[in-house]
Amino acid sequence: MKSKCTVIIGMMAMICFFVAGATVCAAQPEGKVGQKEWSRIIESKVAEQAGDRAIINYEDGYVEAVGIGAVDTAKVKGTNARPMCLRAATVDGYRNLLEATKGIQVDSQTTIRDFVTESDVINTAVSGLVKGAKVISKDYLSDGTCEVTIRMSLSGKFAQTIIPKAIQEEQKRETPPPAPVKPEPPPVTPAPAPAAAPVYTGMVVDARGLGARPAMSPKILDEAGAEVYGSLIVDKTYAVSQGISGYARDLTAAQGNQRVTNNPLTVKGVSAEGAGKADIKISNDDARQLRSAAENLSFMKQCRVMIVLD
Repeated sequence: MKSKCTVIIGMMAMICFFVAGATVCAAQPEGKVGQKEWSRIIESKVAEQAGDRAIINYEDGYVEAVGIGAVDTAKVKGTNARPMCLRAATVDGYRNLLEATKGIQVDSQTTIRDFVTESDVINTAVSGLVKGAKVISKDYLSDGTCEVTIRMSLSGKFAQTIIPKAIQEEQKRETPPPAPVKPEPPPVTPAPAPAAAPVYTGMVVDARGLGARPAMSPKILDEAGAEVYGSLIVDKTYAVSQGISGYARDLTAAQGNQRVTNNPLTVKGVSAEGAGKADIKISNDDARQLRSAAENLSFMKQCRVMIVLD
């Protein structure tokens, strides 16, 4: 009798265990867990979806991809099913991350895909960085599939690989012809010193309503298309460590961002330029103001610039 009671109690315990397990599985949402947050991120931040299974978040500086895995439970049973499912999802995730990374806009003319196509060195470096990206979540879904979310930062080693190349390419495009030799002007009596201009600690470019898009290496141009700010101006060390520009959706948030500290100059963009619409033209008056003071050159070299997009 005692043994029968023991068996019955054991069977009831097993039933409770499996019911509890089924409840846990049912609590997992159907479909892709990592992508549930993406629509919220895209609505609130400067970010865009890359295909069905990846997102590029330019505001927070990362690219993220989801991988989905499944196993044939008729062929794979027991404890082997979940590890195999997870491996399949991980392989899919890294593949999706690499494809999304290639779609990142470097500047208004170029994507990462262009760089990896023309340079085996860049291709090898980017592939290696993607393989080293971190798995940030693993989920087992109620339909028997697995989901893995993988994220890679756009700063650090990735920026060290891409930004110098972007600067090099820009220098090739923008090398000016030698200036003609001008005769010495006659001496003139110096004018009285003008009143001290305000000292700005950064710049916020309001590019809303222009159809502008984010990039790793945007430029700010005057009305003639000459560079006021961009890869030809910045100090490479700052560009690699924090990016050439920050992005935001909200003007007030951009003006209060620690990147531009406590007294930024705010200018209004007049148009978005280039195939990628990442370069912003500003008025000649604003361009002159930026070029008029050494302090402004100093904050631009330190990449203290925020761009506000829709």
